[in-house]
Amino acid sequence: MQRHTLKPRSNWQQRCEALGFTFHSVGGIYWDESVYYSFSADQIETLEKATNQLSDMCLEAVQHVMDRRRFRELDIDSRMETLCVESWENNDLDLYGRFDFSYDGIHPPKMLEYNADTPTALFEASVVQWDWLESLFPEQDQFNSIHEKLLAAWHRYPRAFTHFASVTESEEDFVTARYLQDVCTQTGHPTSFLFMRDIGWNGEDFVDLQEMPIGRIFKLYPWEWMAEEAFAQHLSAAKTQWIEPAWKLILTCKGILPILWELFPGHENLLPASFNPLPSSVRKPLYSREGANIQLPDGATTGGEYGLGQWIHQHYQPLPEFSGFYPVVGSWVIGGESAGIGIREDDTLITRNTSRFVPHLFSVQ
Repeated sequence: MQRHTLKPRSNWQQRCEALGFTFHSVGGIYWDESVYYSFSADQIETLEKATNQLSDMCLEAVQHVMDRRRFRELDIDSRMETLCVESWENNDLDLYGRFDFSYDGIHPPKMLEYNADTPTALFEASVVQWDWLESLFPEQDQFNSIHEKLLAAWHRYPRAFTHFASVTESEEDFVTARYLQDVCTQTGHPTSFLFMRDIGWNGEDFVDLQEMPIGRIFKLYPWEWMAEEAFAQHLSAAKTQWIEPAWKLILTCKGILPILWELFPGHENLLPASFNPLPSSVRKPLYSREGANIQLPDGATTGGEYGLGQWIHQHYQPLPEFSGFYPVVGSWVIGGESAGIGIREDDTLITRNTSRFVPHLFSVQ
C-alpha cells in the first residue's frame, strides 16, 4: 500500500459534473485526485476477506442481540425493539453498508466502525473513481464492483414501485439517494423521489405528495432519527417496507463493537471494545456520525451534537500515516458481499465530513 501524488486532470471538475458529482469541491476540495493509493493484489484480497468475514460476524451479532434481548444496552426502546425484531424475523433484505478500516497494507485491517444504515461516499467510490481509473490508468485495476453488485442487489427485491428519500440539507445525501434510485430504475423497478419532510400519513399508510401509498422506500435517514419523529408512532402500523430495514439500527449503533468483541474475542480484524472504560481507549457515542464527539486517550475531544447519550470505549488504533496524511479505508458491503473500497484521508487522526476522498488502484500483474 503506497501513497502517490500526480497532477490532476485539467478538466477534472467538468468530468465530475458530467457524471452528476456536483459536490466535488464542498469545503474547498472534497474529491482530490492529486493523490492516489496503490495496492497489491494480495492486499486487496486481504480487505475483501476481512469485509466478508466481518459482515457474517455482524449478522451473528444481530441474532445474538435478538436472542438475548440486549436492546437497552444499545439505547433501543421497546417500540424500536419491536420493529427490529419484526424486520429480522420477516427476513427483510438489506441493501448496503460500509466498514471503516484502519489499514497500512502490512497488518490486518482493523474495524473502526460499521456504517450500516446510511453510509455515504458511495457514488464517488462507485462511479467517479472508476472514471478516474479509466481516464488515467486504463491498464490497471480497481477494487470496485460496487455498481454491478448494486444492480444484483436490487434484482433480489420483487418488482414494485420504490420511493427514494433524503433530507433537503445535504447535497451529498441527495446525490447518493438519486444514484441508488437510478440503479434501482435500471433493474426494472418504477421509482419516484421525495424529501423526508414530504412523507405524509393518511391514517392508514405513509404517502407521498400525490397521496400515493408508500409501499417500499429507500430512506437516507438514520433509524435513530426516525425514532424521534412525530410519525414514529405509526411505524408499526404501516405496511411500508423500509430500506435499510429496522434491524440495521442494531449494527449502526456503536454498541455493536463491544458485542462483537464479546462474541469473537481476539479476532484479528476487531479492536478490543467495551461498554466500560478501557486503558488507552477512544470514547465514542453510541450514535454519532462524521467523527463527532470522539474523545481520544489524551482527552482531546472532537466537537459535535452527539455528546449527550451513552458511550462505548474502543482500543485506540492510530490511523497509519503516509506523508503526513491519515487514510481510512471504507470497505463496501452490497447485498451481503464485499464490493470494493473508497478512501478518505485527512491531516488529522479523525476522519470528518470535510476529509478528502482520494482514488485508488491495484496492479493486475
